[in-house]
Amino acid sequence: MNLKQYIQEADADRRERLAEACSVTLGHLRNVMYGYRPCPPKLASAIERHTDRAVTRQELCPDSWKDIWPELAHTSAARSCAASDSAAQGV
Repeated sequence: MNLKQYIQEADADRRERLAEACSVTLGHLRNVMYGYRPCPPKLASAIERHTDRAVTRQELCPDSWKDIWPELAHTSAARSCAASDSAAQGV
């Protein structure tokens, strides 16, 4: 799930709680969501943590996450394989 989906599916209270928990405004989250502002690594980590990994750092920083968090490369590859297997099985 990406940040836009998460925000759009959340009720107003949940969106505000997420912004507060990440120490940003809801407006800033929307700017990140629409690509008007980049998602700094610290915010990406906070969003991942406060969405219970529904939105991941890899999704928030698609061009730079491998440089910032190289230790996540193996988890991303495993997730990618699992998604491919599910699609092939029609799940």
